[in-house]
Amino acid sequence: MCLAAPPRLAPPPEAEVLEEEGDEEALVPVLPAGRRRDIPRPEPPEVPPQWLARLEHLQKDPMEHLSRFENAALLHRYTDGIKCRVFVTTFARAAQQWFNQLPVGAIGNFQEFRSLFLHQFASSRKLQKTGLSLFAVRQKDDEPLKEYLQRFNTAALEVPAATQEVKASAFSQGLLDGDFFKSLAKKPVAKFDALLARAAKYINMEEAQAAKKETRGRSVRRSRRRHPPRNLVSTLEKENPLFKE
Repeated sequence: MCLAAPPRLAPPPEAEVLEEEGDEEALVPVLPAGRRRDIPRPEPPEVPPQWLARLEHLQKDPMEHLSRFENAALLHRYTDGIKCRVFVTTFARAAQQWFNQLPVGAIGNFQEFRSLFLHQFASSRKLQKTGLSLFAVRQKDDEPLKEYLQRFNTAALEVPAATQEVKASAFSQGLLDGDFFKSLAKKPVAKFDALLARAAKYINMEEAQAAKKETRGRSVRRSRRRHPPRNLVSTLEKENPLFKE
């Protein structure tokens, strides 16, 4: 039995409680024949507050909440019993209320705990997006190719089932009518990885052009400050004779 926090994870009423030798507070439930489970009883490690805060915030998506917890539990080598006890401490609001309403002895191990948790909050899970959602990602007017690619990659992370071909097609259709679009029209690519390799060249070109334009703009501004336009000089000479001298 998984002992996380009384009374939801406490031993069932019919269980006989024994004291482990050398530890008066270490209680091990003795279940009927054939159902005995050895339960580790060390104190759960302290969980970093900032980590718990992140988990509480993620309860809008229980699957992500659970995945993050299991990754951390694996990193810290939590035993089954400790996983149950620590997992409860990550609950907030609705999850805490749900846990408090569970009957005594409802959870026997972490596998049962995670199943109950996911079943209870199944309606809160994010809907899995399909590859069609990527076709809605389009390059904005005056948006650099690099920024569009970053937005597309972020959207693609939410569609893990999208194939290389689907991503390449969706990205191409979302492009503005620029140099890179014309390049793909002349020589299409089937795989998204190949598209990324070619996009890198055009991103470098765009950044070089932008840097050159900025340098030229600074030079023009400095030149104007040093040499005012002739029409401005003439106006000042007419309005102020001292300016001419």
